[in-house]
Formats: sequence, C-alpha cells, structure tokens
Amino acid sequence: MERTASQSPAERLEHLILEAQRRAPLDVAQFLLKESDETVGAVLKHLQSAPGYRILMRFPEDRRHRIVQFAGDHVGDPWSVAQGFPEDSVGRLMEPVVAVFSPDLTVREAVGKIRQWVHETLITYGYVIDEQEHLLGVLTMRELLLAEPDTRLADVMLRDPFWVRADLSVSDAMKEVVYRHYPVYPVCDAGGRLVGIVHGFMLFEHQKFEISAQAGRMVGVGKEEHALTVWRRSLFMLHPWLQLNLVTAFLAAFVVSLFEETIAQVVVLAAFLPVLAGQSGNTGCQSLAVTIRALTLDEFKPGVFRQVLAKETLLGTLNGAIVGVVAAIAMIAYAINAGAAEPVTLGLVVFLAMTGACVASGMTGVLVPVTLQRLGADPATASSIFLTTATDVVSMGLFLWLASLLVL
Repeated sequence: MERTASQSPAERLEHLILEAQRRAPLDVAQFLLKESDETVGAVLKHLQSAPGYRILMRFPEDRRHRIVQFAGDHVGDPWSVAQGFPEDSVGRLMEPVVAVFSPDLTVREAVGKIRQWVHETLITYGYVIDEQEHLLGVLTMRELLLAEPDTRLADVMLRDPFWVRADLSVSDAMKEVVYRHYPVYPVCDAGGRLVGIVHGFMLFEHQKFEISAQAGRMVGVGKEEHALTVWRRSLFMLHPWLQLNLVTAFLAAFVVSLFEETIAQVVVLAAFLPVLAGQSGNTGCQSLAVTIRALTLDEFKPGVFRQVLAKETLLGTLNGAIVGVVAAIAMIAYAINAGAAEPVTLGLVVFLAMTGACVASGMTGVLVPVTLQRLGADPATASSIFLTTATDVVSMGLFLWLASLLVL
C-alpha cells in the first residue's frame, strides 16, 4: 500500500487504521509488513486490545520487540506478560481472557456483559472461575441462549473443562489438543488458575512453522532464518555449523589417512569410497527422518525404542545387502577393466562394507536424535551433521579395513 503524494502522514495513518479495523489479523499483518515499526505501532495503538494483540503476534518475533514500544499499554502489557513464559510455550501465544464470570452470576447478567464486550473483541466462550481464579467451567453461547435468564452460571457451565498449561511447549500441547478441535482453549498455570486463552489456529500455525523449520535444524539452520534474512545475520547464524561440519569432515579424512598404504597398493578402492559414504548416508537419513517424526508425534512409548532400533537395524541389513550385491558386481567389473588383482575379493569387500555401513547408519539414525532428546536438546538440531560424520567414518573405515584384511 504505497503512499500517494496527495496523502498527508495523518491521512495515511487514518487510512491504515480503517483498513486494519475491517480486515482479519493475518491480512493486516501482511499489508503492514513493509511499514515502519513506528507506523505499525501507531496503527495498533488505535485498535482495541484483543485485535491489536492478535495482529502483533502475526509479526516476526524480532519486530514485536520494537513495535510494542509504539503500540500502547493495552497491546504491550499482554505481550510483556507472555514474554515471561518459556520460548515456544503456550504462554507465548496466549492472549488476555475477557469473558470471565463468577459461578453465582445469572445467565441474564452474563449475557448483558457479553453484549458489551463483543463491541471490543470476539468472544467464543465464557469462563467461570472461583475467588482464587481457578477455572471451574466453560460457558458456550448455545447453553446461554437456551438457559432460563435467572439460572445460575454454575448450573449451565460445562464442568471440569479441558485446559492447557501456560508453560507447556506448543509441541506437547498439540499432542493434547489433536483430538479436541476447539476454536479457543483456556490456559491455566500449574495450579489451575486461569491466566489467558489461546486460539486453536495459533497453535496449529506455530506447529506448522516448527515443522517447516525442522528440516533446517537438522543441518544447523535455525528457525529464525528466512529467504530474505539480512546476509550478515545469516552468516552469523549459519557459519558456526559449517565450522563444526569441517571439524567432523577432518575426522573422516583422518580415518582414510590411516589406510594410505592400502589405497596406494589397490588404487581402485578410492573410486568406491564416495559410493559407500553416499549409500550409507542416505540409509541413515531415512532412519533419522522416521525417528524424528516418531519423537514429534510422541510415539516413543516404553519399549518402543528397542522395537524401532531393531526395525531400522534389520532394514539397514536388508537394504545394505541388496545394494551391496549391485555395488559388488560394479566393483568386479571395474577392477577387471582396470587390471586390478583379485577382483572377486574386492567385490566381496564392497558387499560386506556396504552391508555393515548401512546397518551402522540405520542404527545411528535412531540413536542420534533419541540421545539428543534425552540430553535435553532438540532432537532435530544438527542431527544430520553428526549422522553424516558417523556414517562416513564407519563406511570408509570398514571398507578400507576389510580391503587391508582380505586383499593385501
């Protein structure tokens, strides 16, 4: 929305405010994306608290810190409260709850209050709390519509409602709400006191973003990295992982250097080093993807780890043997063409090394993310870097060791 020469700054701001009032939060965030932080804050300052907060939450986190300085306390205060909760927790996504009632209030009184509040914010449910602010029940608009006006809210509310803890991670919360598809969820602290609400679409969108970022974290790309991120910031975030990858590559190179004499005497071995590394690496990545998906979906119940490890070990054995046969035939043909000694033995070496490397990579694809999770780290973080190192070392080391043992 470009500024025209006929618009003064005040007229332009008024126009942006009108557009923000008639659009959905996501649309507002998109058309305000190119505006300055001060302009966005000025727009939010003229909106009601709830819609202003929802629009703020649609902006990247680094911009929210700057926008709230201009948005006013009615938007900034709820955001500040949310910042007190752990990163990636439900508390970071929640917004203030408006429709809160005492259990002794009547339906008539509650409806009167709701009619006032709906001019300021969207109200989906009402929440009944006691004097200590513990959540007692939820009020649906249907129950309020059908109940007698003088009925107490305690008699029409849905007792013992489902709620999510504010300090719960979004991924864990998604496991709890996946079979409870409500537009809004009450958010409580560990003691069951109502502290806010979170919209279902916010949870799903945040989880969608996390899943999209998972592939990047496997190779050291943080979720803050975007296509249009400033190159200096990208360099700062990405380069350390490349240095780590270089160190691990040196480890694989060191293993190869231990067999310099073997390679010098049987030169054809060098041609098949990338074949072994590539195939075992792909096997490990398949195992890694299955394991991380299982961890994300909380499928690792007691006893499941051993089943998964046994399954991936078996798959590695079968895949390695099948691929190993093809690779062995290729090695025999290549060795004969190159005039190398003992081509059949070289083919056997390739077969055994391919099978062993695929078994090891399948096991590593399970062990790396599970170990990271048990250490309290994100199982997707840089998993592929550690996996690649392990598969390179095992595949090349096993291949060259077998060649030294059987050929020389």
